[in-house]
Amino acid sequence: MKIDISKSKKENNTESNFIWKYCLIAVFIIASTGYSFAQTADSPVAAEESKPQAKVIGLKYICVHVLELEKTLKLYREILGFKLSEAEVLHGPGLEGMLVMKLKTNDLTIGLSVTAPEFMHTIGPIGNTNHNHFMLKVSDIGPIGDKLKEEGYELENEHYVRDKYTFFVGPNGEIIGLSAWD
Repeated sequence: MKIDISKSKKENNTESNFIWKYCLIAVFIIASTGYSFAQTADSPVAAEESKPQAKVIGLKYICVHVLELEKTLKLYREILGFKLSEAEVLHGPGLEGMLVMKLKTNDLTIGLSVTAPEFMHTIGPIGNTNHNHFMLKVSDIGPIGDKLKEEGYELENEHYVRDKYTFFVGPNGEIIGLSAWD
């Protein structure tokens, strides 16, 4: 039995050419009408991407609540090489009489907070305050604070946009500060 395949190949080839011609014509029509799959400048996603995003831009400082002043100063100043840059006594609820010493090395600041003796009984090694924390420098605190609240984090300072700082507790119990101060 002999099968003539030359005719069916020609028919298949003709059908293929026909499909390809129509595909090319469709592509040409789409391209020539100026239709675009790309986002236009006024689309919401493109506008959102062009807006600068609020983000962490550095470490502002680290704060350590001091329980043993002599050992702490020996570690940070004598062993690690930090220099005392300033010291001040704070005033206000929960801060009254607290001594804060700022130690610096290169571009890093560590704040050492010493609770006034009459309030020492209120603070434990970890403490229930923001004495042990690290402060992140942010480009714009408003959107970040808003997002944290949306995600269920409780912010210590409800006026974070005006005051340019706040604290919150991270998922591991870490106390994180955000600062938009210069």
